[in-house]
Amino acid sequence: MKRFLIKLFIAAFVIVLVLFMCKEKEMTFKQSLLKTIYPVVMFVGKIFPSKQASIANDKQIIPHLSFYDFVQTNINGDTIHFSAFKGKKIMIVNTASDCGFTAQYDELETLSKQNRDKLVVIGFPANDFKDQEKGDDHSISQFCKLNYGVTFLLMKKSHVVKGAAQNEIFKWLSDSTKNGWCNQQPVWNFSKYIIDENGVLQNFFSNMVSPLDKKVIASIQ
Repeated sequence: MKRFLIKLFIAAFVIVLVLFMCKEKEMTFKQSLLKTIYPVVMFVGKIFPSKQASIANDKQIIPHLSFYDFVQTNINGDTIHFSAFKGKKIMIVNTASDCGFTAQYDELETLSKQNRDKLVVIGFPANDFKDQEKGDDHSISQFCKLNYGVTFLLMKKSHVVKGAAQNEIFKWLSDSTKNGWCNQQPVWNFSKYIIDENGVLQNFFSNMVSPLDKKVIASIQ
């Protein structure tokens, strides 16, 4: 029994040491740990895919309300007219800093840079899932820039799940009477919606689908 306890102590010490070594300067231990285990989480998701992981507008239904009529405020307080995005594909994604999927910031940035001529990535920070985005707009912006080098558009923190306080963009994305066909609200942080060059909602991808997944890539080609 004594030998077992010694081995257990050594194993625990090694785990703590590894976590300490893996901790990134501008991240908490939790954030560093979540970033480290992210590949494992995504691997499990591929083995056990969810039916909600991917939904497509197969019938090419046109929205009842125009996506381009929206005006929002970005994380720096600037006014953004969505009509400025006509002619490009758009990815809308709800984000959070303390989530097991926060490492998708890296992938979103890669996707944005690789497709800058035809794709606009827009992140909407929200604290709707397990208090995983407690910070204010300034701290969120600093976290994203320092830890993931985010250059794509981030909007002011808001609510993305259905309810009275739901952001107007997400009301449109998750209400078929507005977008024409989709009632799917975000299932967790880093759920993704694809709107085409004409303002038609084409796809929903859950947090379990990487921004660099072949299905996502195909949806923006």
